[in-house]
Amino acid sequence: MTEPTDMPLADPALHRLLAWLSPAFPVGAFTWSHGLEAAVEAGLVHDRDSLMDWVGWIVAQGSGRLDADCLRESHRAVAARDWAALRESAEEAAAQRATAEMALEASAQGAAFLRAITDGWPAEGIAKARAVLTDAGLDVAYPVAVGLAAACHGLPLRPVLAGYLHALGANLISAGVRLIPLGQTAGQQAQAALVPVFIQATEAALVRPWSDRGSAAPMVDWTSMAHETQYTRLFRS
Repeated sequence: MTEPTDMPLADPALHRLLAWLSPAFPVGAFTWSHGLEAAVEAGLVHDRDSLMDWVGWIVAQGSGRLDADCLRESHRAVAARDWAALRESAEEAAAQRATAEMALEASAQGAAFLRAITDGWPAEGIAKARAVLTDAGLDVAYPVAVGLAAACHGLPLRPVLAGYLHALGANLISAGVRLIPLGQTAGQQAQAALVPVFIQATEAALVRPWSDRGSAAPMVDWTSMAHETQYTRLFRS
């Protein structure tokens, strides 16, 4: 089956997606820095350019890459009612987290996202998909939650992936603006400069085979581990 790739401007699904991935959606994204707080403490990220490099790598080769793969597979699994594939994507999304804080970040946001969707944006199939994962004893990581909800609401995969990766980058840049600190203008310059990275990461995820899943961001993993014992902290990761 050919996947739909676009949404007309008047389509309520487009506005649904914009609401779900906006900073105002109650998943608590502002409380997590994904190790960035420790990276700033260690001097690895200290200005606009180093923040762009750090965030761009996370989106393209770090957890953004893994999240995109798991979102894609969960979306396709739910659309096809392939519950075994959905369980596999959830297992991978949980197992491939390198640190305890990253695992908590993914599961806490996933749980909050599904609570908000269930209460505010119900759709047929969400309860069944959640039950499949709950019965298997699996936490629902954030990208899996977004993928399954988007599929149940009939949202096309490409804009969902693009929106998710854009939101991931935007949240990390916002954390960097507060931590370094940077001015809001510098933060927006970083966001604008990273648009090609978001686009390339989206298109790569659409064609990448599931067998090639994974991430490669060892310094981000190290800063996440260091953050667990960091003396002063503003963020939960």
